[in-house]
Amino acid sequence: MISNAPVSLAIVVLLAVAVPAVFVLVPRLLGARRASSERQTPYECGLLPVQDTKSRFSVKFYLVAVLFILFDLEVAFIFPWAVVYDELAVRGFLEMLVFVGVLFLGLMYVIRKGALDWD
Repeated sequence: MISNAPVSLAIVVLLAVAVPAVFVLVPRLLGARRASSERQTPYECGLLPVQDTKSRFSVKFYLVAVLFILFDLEVAFIFPWAVVYDELAVRGFLEMLVFVGVLFLGLMYVIRKGALDWD
């Protein structure tokens, strides 16, 4: 049986380039080009803006966001483990216990340091 892997890959790459290009170029070619001061104002749910749009956020916000991404990405490592769980046997289970244990210790450290408090 002849493999069509290069052809399939070429089609996927072509689609990955063509679809976003179409989504960007078609509105530029067919869209209206009327600029006005009203169009340039920030839109906030139909209300007039009440403060500067370039205001700073608290560092706590970014800390919580980074912690969320960190702990959320760790789940990406658990899914492949679950797929091959039967093949890993007891050693794989113990390795995942260590992994989850380290994550749990990290979460306890974050909670103890008060990184998740919004005060």
